[in-house]
Amino acid sequence: MAKRFCPLSSRCGGCDYINERYEDELLEKYMTEEKFLSRFCHVSPILPSPEITGYRCKVQAVCGEKDGKLVTGIYRRGTHKLIPVKSCILEDERATEILAAVRTLANRYHIRAYDEDRMTGDLRHVLIRTSRYYDDALVVLVASDSNLKSASDLAAALHQRLPYVKSVSIIVNREKTSMVIPEGAEEKVIYGKGYIMDRLSGLDFRISSKSFFQINPHQAERLYTIAMNMADLREDDTVIDAYCGTGTIALIAAHVSGCRVIGVESNPEAVRDAEANARLNGLDNVSFITADASKYMKEMAKKGEHCSVLFLDPPRSGASEEFLAAAGRMAPERIVYISCNPETLGRDLRYIHRFMPYKTRGIQPVDLFPASAHIETAVFLDRY
Repeated sequence: MAKRFCPLSSRCGGCDYINERYEDELLEKYMTEEKFLSRFCHVSPILPSPEITGYRCKVQAVCGEKDGKLVTGIYRRGTHKLIPVKSCILEDERATEILAAVRTLANRYHIRAYDEDRMTGDLRHVLIRTSRYYDDALVVLVASDSNLKSASDLAAALHQRLPYVKSVSIIVNREKTSMVIPEGAEEKVIYGKGYIMDRLSGLDFRISSKSFFQINPHQAERLYTIAMNMADLREDDTVIDAYCGTGTIALIAAHVSGCRVIGVESNPEAVRDAEANARLNGLDNVSFITADASKYMKEMAKKGEHCSVLFLDPPRSGASEEFLAAAGRMAPERIVYISCNPETLGRDLRYIHRFMPYKTRGIQPVDLFPASAHIETAVFLDRY
Protein backbone atom coordinates (compact mmCIF):
# COMPACT_ATOMS: atom_id res chain seq x y z
CA MET A 1 0.00 0.00 0.00
CA ALA A 2 1.34 3.44 -0.92
CA LYS A 3 2.27 5.94 1.74
CA ARG A 4 -0.23 8.51 2.87
CA PHE A 5 1.10 12.03 2.65
CA CYS A 6 0.21 15.19 4.55
CA PRO A 7 2.04 18.43 3.76
CA LEU A 8 1.46 19.68 7.33
CA SER A 9 2.77 16.61 9.16
CA SER A 10 6.17 18.09 10.01
CA ARG A 11 4.57 21.21 11.55
CA CYS A 12 1.42 19.71 13.06
CA GLY A 13 2.65 16.58 14.82
CA GLY A 14 -0.91 15.35 15.26
CA CYS A 15 -0.27 11.96 13.63
CA ASP A 16 2.31 9.30 14.44
CA TYR A 17 2.40 7.35 11.17
CA ILE A 18 0.89 9.61 8.52
CA ASN A 19 3.88 9.46 6.17
CA GLU A 20 4.51 5.72 6.61
CA ARG A 21 3.04 2.78 4.75
CA TYR A 22 -0.01 1.38 6.53
CA GLU A 23 1.59 -2.08 6.62
CA ASP A 24 4.56 -0.66 8.57
CA GLU A 25 2.21 1.13 10.96
CA LEU A 26 0.31 -2.08 11.67
CA LEU A 27 3.57 -3.98 12.24
CA GLU A 28 4.74 -1.44 14.83
CA LYS A 29 1.39 -1.55 16.59
CA TYR A 30 1.45 -5.34 16.64
CA MET A 31 4.93 -5.30 18.18
CA THR A 32 3.60 -3.02 20.92
CA GLU A 33 0.71 -5.41 21.55
CA GLU A 34 3.08 -8.37 21.79
CA LYS A 35 5.42 -6.47 24.13
CA PHE A 36 2.72 -5.93 26.73
CA LEU A 37 0.31 -8.82 26.14
CA SER A 38 1.98 -11.91 24.62
CA ARG A 39 2.86 -13.34 28.06
CA PHE A 40 -0.85 -13.93 28.69
CA CYS A 41 -2.01 -15.45 25.41
CA HIS A 42 -1.32 -15.53 21.69
CA VAL A 43 -2.02 -12.09 20.19
CA SER A 44 -4.08 -12.41 17.02
CA PRO A 45 -3.15 -10.30 13.98
CA ILE A 46 -4.49 -6.75 14.05
CA LEU A 47 -7.70 -6.19 12.10
CA PRO A 48 -6.82 -3.30 9.78
CA SER A 49 -9.19 -0.45 9.06
CA PRO A 50 -10.66 -0.51 5.53
CA GLU A 51 -10.55 3.31 5.65
CA ILE A 52 -7.20 4.82 6.55
CA THR A 53 -8.17 8.37 5.57
CA GLY A 54 -11.41 10.29 6.04
CA TYR A 55 -12.58 8.00 8.85
CA ARG A 56 -12.88 10.45 11.77
CA CYS A 57 -16.53 11.29 12.48
CA LYS A 58 -15.64 13.65 15.32
CA VAL A 59 -13.51 16.76 14.74
CA GLN A 60 -12.41 19.44 17.19
CA ALA A 61 -10.83 22.50 15.57
CA VAL A 62 -9.11 25.36 17.36
CA CYS A 63 -9.93 28.92 16.28
CA GLY A 64 -7.35 31.66 15.82
CA GLU A 65 -6.58 34.65 13.65
CA LYS A 66 -4.21 35.16 10.76
CA ASP A 67 -3.96 38.38 8.79
CA GLY A 68 -7.07 39.67 10.54
CA LYS A 69 -9.20 36.67 9.50
CA LEU A 70 -10.56 33.80 11.58
CA VAL A 71 -8.79 30.51 10.84
CA THR A 72 -9.22 26.99 12.22
CA GLY A 73 -6.65 24.31 12.85
CA ILE A 74 -4.84 22.31 15.49
CA TYR A 75 -2.31 23.07 18.17
CA ARG A 76 1.13 21.76 17.31
CA ARG A 77 1.78 18.77 19.54
CA GLY A 78 3.07 19.79 22.96
CA THR A 79 2.45 23.51 22.36
CA HIS A 80 -0.28 26.11 22.07
CA LYS A 81 0.97 27.23 18.68
CA LEU A 82 -1.93 27.09 16.23
CA ILE A 83 -1.27 25.42 12.89
CA PRO A 84 -4.02 26.55 10.44
CA VAL A 85 -5.52 23.52 8.67
CA LYS A 86 -7.83 23.76 5.66
CA SER A 87 -8.06 20.01 5.10
CA CYS A 88 -7.05 17.04 7.27
CA ILE A 89 -6.86 13.74 5.43
CA LEU A 90 -8.05 11.77 8.49
CA GLU A 91 -11.30 13.70 8.85
CA ASP A 92 -14.67 13.09 7.23
CA GLU A 93 -14.83 15.27 4.10
CA ARG A 94 -18.07 16.80 5.40
CA ALA A 95 -16.14 18.19 8.38
CA THR A 96 -13.73 19.89 5.97
CA GLU A 97 -16.70 21.45 4.14
CA ILE A 98 -18.29 22.58 7.40
CA LEU A 99 -15.12 24.18 8.74
CA ALA A 100 -14.59 26.06 5.46
CA ALA A 101 -18.16 27.38 5.66
CA VAL A 102 -17.80 28.34 9.35
CA ARG A 103 -14.63 30.30 8.59
CA THR A 104 -16.29 32.15 5.70
CA LEU A 105 -19.44 32.94 7.68
CA ALA A 106 -17.60 33.92 10.85
CA ASN A 107 -15.56 36.44 8.88
CA ARG A 108 -18.71 37.70 7.12
CA TYR A 109 -20.45 38.28 10.47
CA HIS A 110 -17.32 39.71 12.12
CA ILE A 111 -17.05 36.94 14.70
CA ARG A 112 -13.58 37.12 16.23
CA ALA A 113 -11.46 34.20 17.30
CA TYR A 114 -10.76 33.92 21.02
CA ASP A 115 -7.28 34.96 22.18
CA GLU A 116 -6.46 32.84 25.23
CA ASP A 117 -3.57 35.10 26.33
CA ARG A 118 -5.58 38.33 26.26
CA MET A 119 -8.87 36.52 27.02
CA THR A 120 -10.60 38.50 24.28
CA GLY A 121 -12.67 37.47 21.26
CA ASP A 122 -15.61 35.15 20.70
CA LEU A 123 -15.04 31.74 19.14
CA ARG A 124 -12.66 29.25 20.80
CA HIS A 125 -13.34 25.92 19.07
CA VAL A 126 -15.62 24.29 16.54
CA LEU A 127 -16.77 20.75 17.33
CA ILE A 128 -18.26 18.67 14.50
CA ARG A 129 -19.87 15.25 14.66
CA THR A 130 -20.99 13.45 11.51
CA SER A 131 -23.30 10.46 11.08
CA ARG A 132 -22.08 7.68 8.84
CA TYR A 133 -25.48 6.01 8.44
CA TYR A 134 -27.84 8.98 8.23
CA ASP A 135 -25.51 11.44 6.49
CA ASP A 136 -26.20 14.21 9.04
CA ALA A 137 -23.89 16.55 10.93
CA LEU A 138 -23.93 18.40 14.23
CA VAL A 139 -21.92 21.59 14.81
CA VAL A 140 -21.02 23.08 18.17
CA LEU A 141 -19.59 26.58 18.44
CA VAL A 142 -17.53 26.72 21.64
CA ALA A 143 -17.60 30.39 22.61
CA SER A 144 -16.36 32.61 25.40
CA ASP A 145 -19.90 33.89 26.03
CA SER A 146 -23.45 32.64 25.44
CA ASN A 147 -24.31 35.85 23.57
CA LEU A 148 -22.21 35.01 20.53
CA LYS A 149 -23.10 37.76 18.10
CA SER A 150 -24.79 36.76 14.84
CA ALA A 151 -24.78 33.10 15.94
CA SER A 152 -28.35 32.51 14.75
CA ASP A 153 -27.57 34.09 11.38
CA LEU A 154 -24.46 31.92 11.06
CA ALA A 155 -26.42 28.76 11.95
CA ALA A 156 -29.17 29.50 9.40
CA ALA A 157 -26.65 30.32 6.68
CA LEU A 158 -24.63 27.19 7.50
CA HIS A 159 -27.69 24.94 7.10
CA GLN A 160 -28.64 26.74 3.88
CA ARG A 161 -25.18 26.11 2.42
CA LEU A 162 -24.91 22.56 3.76
CA PRO A 163 -28.37 21.04 4.33
CA TYR A 164 -26.91 17.98 6.06
CA VAL A 165 -26.00 20.20 9.03
CA LYS A 166 -29.05 19.33 11.14
CA SER A 167 -28.06 20.87 14.48
CA VAL A 168 -26.04 23.90 15.63
CA SER A 169 -25.49 24.84 19.25
CA ILE A 170 -23.32 27.06 21.42
CA ILE A 171 -21.35 25.77 24.41
CA VAL A 172 -19.89 28.36 26.73
CA ASN A 173 -16.30 27.98 27.92
CA ARG A 174 -15.22 30.96 30.03
CA GLU A 175 -12.38 29.13 31.74
CA LYS A 176 -8.66 29.57 31.20
CA THR A 177 -8.19 25.99 30.10
CA SER A 178 -7.16 23.92 27.10
CA MET A 179 -10.24 21.72 27.54
CA VAL A 180 -12.65 22.12 24.66
CA ILE A 181 -15.77 21.48 26.74
CA PRO A 182 -15.38 21.92 30.51
CA GLU A 183 -17.44 19.68 32.78
CA GLY A 184 -20.88 21.15 33.40
CA ALA A 185 -20.60 23.72 30.58
CA GLU A 186 -23.93 25.22 29.53
CA GLU A 187 -25.22 24.54 26.01
CA LYS A 188 -27.77 26.49 23.96
CA VAL A 189 -29.25 24.94 20.83
CA ILE A 190 -29.74 27.60 18.17
CA TYR A 191 -30.75 25.37 15.25
CA GLY A 192 -32.23 21.86 15.14
CA LYS A 193 -32.70 19.43 18.03
CA GLY A 194 -29.25 19.44 19.59
CA TYR A 195 -28.42 15.92 18.41
CA ILE A 196 -28.14 13.74 15.33
CA MET A 197 -28.67 10.01 14.83
CA ASP A 198 -26.29 7.27 13.77
CA ARG A 199 -26.63 3.50 13.51
CA LEU A 200 -24.26 0.84 14.84
CA SER A 201 -24.71 -2.94 15.01
CA GLY A 202 -28.36 -2.66 14.02
CA LEU A 203 -29.22 -0.05 16.66
CA ASP A 204 -29.92 3.68 16.46
CA PHE A 205 -27.94 6.01 18.69
CA ARG A 206 -28.68 9.61 19.55
CA ILE A 207 -25.44 11.62 19.44
CA SER A 208 -25.18 15.00 21.11
CA SER A 209 -22.18 17.24 21.68
CA LYS A 210 -21.11 15.38 24.84
CA SER A 211 -22.04 11.82 23.88
CA PHE A 212 -19.30 9.22 23.63
CA PHE A 213 -19.32 7.54 20.23
CA GLN A 214 -16.31 5.90 18.60
CA ILE A 215 -14.70 8.11 15.95
CA ASN A 216 -14.36 5.24 13.45
CA PRO A 217 -17.85 3.65 13.39
CA HIS A 218 -17.01 0.91 10.85
CA GLN A 219 -14.19 -0.47 12.98
CA ALA A 220 -16.16 0.10 16.19
CA GLU A 221 -18.83 -2.20 14.80
CA ARG A 222 -16.20 -4.87 14.15
CA LEU A 223 -14.77 -4.43 17.66
CA TYR A 224 -18.17 -4.81 19.33
CA THR A 225 -19.03 -7.84 17.17
CA ILE A 226 -15.80 -9.49 18.35
CA ALA A 227 -16.65 -8.61 21.96
CA MET A 228 -20.12 -10.18 21.63
CA ASN A 229 -18.66 -13.34 20.05
CA MET A 230 -16.12 -13.60 22.88
CA ALA A 231 -18.85 -13.22 25.51
CA ASP A 232 -20.96 -15.99 23.92
CA LEU A 233 -24.10 -14.45 25.41
CA ARG A 234 -27.09 -16.62 26.33
CA GLU A 235 -30.64 -15.64 27.12
CA ASP A 236 -30.31 -16.60 30.79
CA ASP A 237 -27.11 -14.57 31.36
CA THR A 238 -26.89 -11.60 33.66
CA VAL A 239 -24.46 -9.10 32.14
CA ILE A 240 -22.76 -6.08 33.68
CA ASP A 241 -21.23 -3.43 31.44
CA ALA A 242 -18.92 -1.44 33.68
CA TYR A 243 -17.69 2.00 32.58
CA CYS A 244 -20.65 1.82 30.19
CA GLY A 245 -20.61 5.49 29.08
CA THR A 246 -23.60 6.10 26.83
CA GLY A 247 -24.34 2.38 26.86
CA THR A 248 -23.13 1.22 23.45
CA ILE A 249 -21.87 -2.19 24.60
CA ALA A 250 -24.76 -2.75 27.02
CA LEU A 251 -27.35 -1.93 24.36
CA ILE A 252 -25.74 -4.18 21.74
CA ALA A 253 -25.51 -7.03 24.28
CA ALA A 254 -29.19 -6.62 25.17
CA HIS A 255 -30.12 -6.50 21.48
CA VAL A 256 -28.20 -9.59 20.32
CA SER A 257 -28.96 -11.90 23.25
CA GLY A 258 -32.20 -10.94 24.97
CA CYS A 259 -30.47 -11.44 28.33
CA ARG A 260 -30.60 -9.10 31.33
CA VAL A 261 -27.99 -6.32 31.05
CA ILE A 262 -26.97 -3.70 33.62
CA GLY A 263 -24.85 -0.72 32.59
CA VAL A 264 -22.91 1.11 35.30
CA GLU A 265 -21.58 4.63 34.74
CA SER A 266 -20.64 7.48 37.10
CA ASN A 267 -21.48 10.29 34.65
CA PRO A 268 -25.22 11.13 34.94
CA GLU A 269 -25.32 12.82 31.49
CA ALA A 270 -23.97 9.64 29.88
CA VAL A 271 -26.57 7.56 31.74
CA ARG A 272 -29.36 9.82 30.46
CA ASP A 273 -28.09 9.28 26.90
CA ALA A 274 -27.94 5.51 27.48
CA GLU A 275 -31.51 5.41 28.80
CA ALA A 276 -32.74 7.50 25.86
CA ASN A 277 -31.04 5.11 23.42
CA ALA A 278 -32.61 2.10 25.16
CA ARG A 279 -36.08 3.66 24.74
CA LEU A 280 -35.28 4.61 21.15
CA ASN A 281 -34.54 0.98 20.31
CA GLY A 282 -37.36 -0.53 22.38
CA LEU A 283 -35.00 -2.47 24.67
CA ASP A 284 -36.59 -3.27 28.01
CA ASN A 285 -34.03 -5.89 29.13
CA VAL A 286 -31.30 -3.30 29.85
CA SER A 287 -31.08 -0.86 32.74
CA PHE A 288 -28.53 1.76 33.72
CA ILE A 289 -27.17 2.71 37.12
CA THR A 290 -25.48 6.01 37.95
CA ALA A 291 -22.71 4.83 40.27
CA ASP A 292 -19.01 4.22 40.65
CA ALA A 293 -18.52 0.74 39.17
CA SER A 294 -16.19 -0.47 41.95
CA LYS A 295 -18.58 0.55 44.73
CA TYR A 296 -21.61 -0.80 42.89
CA MET A 297 -20.02 -4.20 42.35
CA LYS A 298 -18.85 -4.36 45.99
CA GLU A 299 -22.41 -3.76 47.17
CA MET A 300 -23.78 -6.36 44.76
CA ALA A 301 -21.23 -8.93 45.97
CA LYS A 302 -22.15 -8.20 49.62
CA LYS A 303 -25.76 -9.02 48.77
CA GLY A 304 -24.60 -12.35 47.31
CA GLU A 305 -25.42 -11.38 43.73
CA HIS A 306 -23.35 -12.50 40.75
CA CYS A 307 -23.14 -11.84 37.03
CA SER A 308 -22.31 -14.39 34.37
CA VAL A 309 -20.59 -11.94 31.99
CA LEU A 310 -18.64 -8.76 32.73
CA PHE A 311 -17.75 -6.23 30.04
CA LEU A 312 -15.32 -3.47 30.94
CA ASP A 313 -14.07 -0.67 28.73
CA PRO A 314 -12.18 1.68 31.06
CA PRO A 315 -10.35 4.92 30.19
CA ARG A 316 -6.70 4.89 29.07
CA SER A 317 -5.58 4.71 32.70
CA GLY A 318 -7.15 1.24 32.92
CA ALA A 319 -9.12 -0.33 35.75
CA SER A 320 -8.22 0.25 39.40
CA GLU A 321 -7.21 -2.59 41.70
CA GLU A 322 -10.31 -1.74 43.74
CA PHE A 323 -12.49 -2.36 40.68
CA LEU A 324 -10.73 -5.61 39.76
CA ALA A 325 -11.05 -6.92 43.33
CA ALA A 326 -14.77 -6.04 43.31
CA ALA A 327 -15.14 -7.76 39.93
CA GLY A 328 -13.53 -10.89 41.36
CA ARG A 329 -16.07 -10.97 44.18
CA MET A 330 -18.90 -10.86 41.62
CA ALA A 331 -17.37 -14.06 40.15
CA PRO A 332 -18.44 -13.69 36.50
CA GLU A 333 -17.99 -16.78 34.36
CA ARG A 334 -16.64 -14.75 31.44
CA ILE A 335 -14.91 -11.36 31.20
CA VAL A 336 -14.46 -9.28 28.06
CA TYR A 337 -12.00 -6.44 28.59
CA ILE A 338 -11.84 -3.76 25.88
CA SER A 339 -8.85 -1.45 26.16
CA CYS A 340 -7.39 1.50 24.28
CA ASN A 341 -4.00 1.21 26.04
CA PRO A 342 -2.01 -2.06 25.81
CA GLU A 343 0.33 -0.98 28.63
CA THR A 344 -2.37 -0.51 31.26
CA LEU A 345 -4.21 -3.54 29.85
CA GLY A 346 -1.08 -5.62 30.46
CA ARG A 347 -0.84 -4.28 34.02
CA ASP A 348 -4.48 -5.20 34.72
CA LEU A 349 -4.12 -8.68 33.20
CA ARG A 350 -1.11 -9.30 35.48
CA TYR A 351 -3.31 -8.47 38.46
CA ILE A 352 -6.13 -10.71 37.24
CA HIS A 353 -3.81 -13.65 36.57
CA ARG A 354 -2.13 -13.27 39.96
CA PHE A 355 -5.11 -12.73 42.23
CA MET A 356 -8.19 -13.99 40.39
CA PRO A 357 -9.15 -17.45 39.01
CA TYR A 358 -9.21 -16.43 35.33
CA LYS A 359 -7.18 -17.31 32.26
CA THR A 360 -6.82 -15.24 29.11
CA ARG A 361 -8.18 -17.17 26.14
CA GLY A 362 -8.05 -14.65 23.32
CA ILE A 363 -6.52 -11.27 22.43
CA GLN A 364 -7.77 -9.42 19.32
CA PRO A 365 -6.39 -5.97 18.41
CA VAL A 366 -8.53 -3.78 16.14
CA ASP A 367 -7.14 -0.67 14.47
CA LEU A 368 -9.67 2.10 15.00
CA PHE A 369 -7.20 4.97 14.66
CA PRO A 370 -5.05 4.76 11.50
CA ALA A 371 -2.06 7.16 11.53
CA SER A 372 -2.27 7.34 15.34
CA ALA A 373 -0.35 5.16 17.82
CA HIS A 374 -3.61 4.32 19.63
CA ILE A 375 -5.15 0.89 19.20
CA GLU A 376 -8.14 -0.93 20.65
CA THR A 377 -7.85 -4.49 22.01
CA ALA A 378 -10.53 -6.98 22.98
CA VAL A 379 -9.49 -9.64 25.51
CA PHE A 380 -11.48 -12.71 26.55
CA LEU A 381 -10.98 -14.34 29.97
CA ASP A 382 -12.87 -17.22 31.52
CA ARG A 383 -13.05 -18.59 35.02
CA TYR A 384 -11.29 -21.86 35.83
